[in-house]
Amino acid sequence: MPRESLRNKQQRAQTVCQALEQAYPHSKCALLYETPFQLLVATVLSAQTTDLAVNRITPGLFTAFPTPHAMAQAPEGELEQLINSIGLWRNKAKFLRGLSAMLVQDYDGKLPQTVVELKRLPGVAKKTATAVLGSAFGLAVGITVDTHMLRIHRLLNLSQATTADKMSTELERLIDPSYWTSYTHRIIDHGRLVCVARKPRCGVCPLTAVCPSAYQADHGYQPINDTQEPASAKGLSWLA
Repeated sequence: MPRESLRNKQQRAQTVCQALEQAYPHSKCALLYETPFQLLVATVLSAQTTDLAVNRITPGLFTAFPTPHAMAQAPEGELEQLINSIGLWRNKAKFLRGLSAMLVQDYDGKLPQTVVELKRLPGVAKKTATAVLGSAFGLAVGITVDTHMLRIHRLLNLSQATTADKMSTELERLIDPSYWTSYTHRIIDHGRLVCVARKPRCGVCPLTAVCPSAYQADHGYQPINDTQEPASAKGLSWLA
């Protein structure tokens, strides 16, 4: 099979973007938050944990510690007790205390709006910084890649990368920056609703025309268990 040209991949990626925009017009970040700081906290908590599990604990967490100032001064044990139902909670509690203290000390309690500055904060990597800047501030600084993104783009043959950083770099060459944030949310919704790992619903998929893996029995690559139905699923009659 001949190697696909960059131009052809860009054209297919544009078709994917447009199809997903039509199929999932209301896709958005699945994490619950009211402020950029709360989104940062929720995103840090979501590492190796489902959004559903994070959303169960953040209402109580944000009621108790809604700001960097409050979270930095959280009494020993209280923060841990509020998040101990999710994985890696001890390390995540340390990250939340550390990033809150740094925000207070270095940024007057406000989130910086660059990847470089956000990555200075404990527990914040490029993926987290990119997701927060895109959803909280509307800044197109990159494409956030999770397990759904890895699996689906390999099926679409838009990237065969096996790491999030490498795939994000490849996809950013194919997709217009104006789509970056919304595209991430739409692919995640698509992975939860249609292109599910164990039994893809190719018969109702809006991407079959541009997906070389459509209707294949073995799709491989299993994501983490994520049973949360996105809000954007409501009203999607074509899924019936």
